[in-house]
Amino acid sequence: MVHVREMDEADVAAVSAIRVRGWQAAYAGIVPRTYLEAMTVEDDTARRRQLLAHPGRTSRDLVAIHDRGDTVGWVCFGPCRSGAHASGEVYALYVSPERTGQGIGGRLLEAAHVQMKGQGFGASALWVLADNRRARRFYERAGYEADGATQDDVYDGATLTELRFRCVL
Repeated sequence: MVHVREMDEADVAAVSAIRVRGWQAAYAGIVPRTYLEAMTVEDDTARRRQLLAHPGRTSRDLVAIHDRGDTVGWVCFGPCRSGAHASGEVYALYVSPERTGQGIGGRLLEAAHVQMKGQGFGASALWVLADNRRARRFYERAGYEADGATQDDVYDGATLTELRFRCVL
């Protein structure tokens, strides 16, 4: 059984491990191996602690906790970065690679949607790498649709395209 709660300082290292392992699993064959291999839990933990402590931060973080006490997933969300009024954005969602397909990502996304609605957002946006077909299917099942917007990111010299997805909350 898994429950979702607000992330706190004690969760940061576990969330960073999930994020790094999640990147390395989900983006293998998409993002250059050199980029993925250079990622470390320690670097991510330091960055995440800074983000969590930032006094003006508008993002929210939720974690999925297994009954045994293990952190098994994380979602970060907040106001839409494109400036779209009344719209939230899911900035990141990762589940421990060995736990994917167990409904944890859906629980996290649902909890984020509830909180976004509570903040007055009527819609949610997110960005997905075009070649990440598994994530695209996941978000489409959750009601998201690609809206035609794209952006490119460069990882170790490789330009990868992201697609923007939106859904009504």
